[in-house]
Amino acid sequence: MLTNPASHRMKPRELIATAKAPGGVELRLIRHDNDHVIMVDSNELMSSRLGGSEEALATLSCDRLREQTKPHLLIGGYGMGFTLRAALSRLGPQAKITVAELVPEIIDWARGPMATLTAGGLDDPRVRLILGDVSAEITAANKRYYAILLYVDNGPSCLTATANDSLYSMNGLARSRAALQPGGVLAIWSAAPDDAFTRRLDKAGFKAEQVTVRARSNGKGPRHTIWFAIPR
Repeated sequence: MLTNPASHRMKPRELIATAKAPGGVELRLIRHDNDHVIMVDSNELMSSRLGGSEEALATLSCDRLREQTKPHLLIGGYGMGFTLRAALSRLGPQAKITVAELVPEIIDWARGPMATLTAGGLDDPRVRLILGDVSAEITAANKRYYAILLYVDNGPSCLTATANDSLYSMNGLARSRAALQPGGVLAIWSAAPDDAFTRRLDKAGFKAEQVTVRARSNGKGPRHTIWFAIPR
């Protein structure tokens, strides 16, 4: 059977919505065939095709919490929900997950144009959603969390807002340390390795392991970095 070659061509990118991140940076939600991408200028901040490393942020953190029957995790921010969904799949019914997302439109998009990808994760009874700065939640917590999973901006080398640098500063790391239960895990996603940040974690009183993971869940794609840091 003959087919029209044009039917196999990829559809053009379609702008679905925009939002303002803190500092006035514009986020653009774009649909490309069956995929979604969140762009900042010409940079892909998030993509529905590249969720493997965000899933690893959750699964490898949960592996370090195997002895906990009622862990409480903090995830910041929501992104496209890969980390949340992976954590929900690994944790039992008595676990709790707090998700902090600073940009409300990210959640609107998750419940709207990307509802199929979201797969009901935000409605799981184990999940509490905070529309606010994860840094404020960390500051308010006192030995509340067994794990803090940070998928904020581009990692320690922030892309969208220099204010996010405070999370990864010595003071920010001290606040995260105080928010963790004894033996808890601070897990930090980054688009790239950063030896200076590894040394900063050590200086801040953490025993840190730097792990390289792939962007795609099939083990392919760009390499990303995750630090797993436990207070000494």
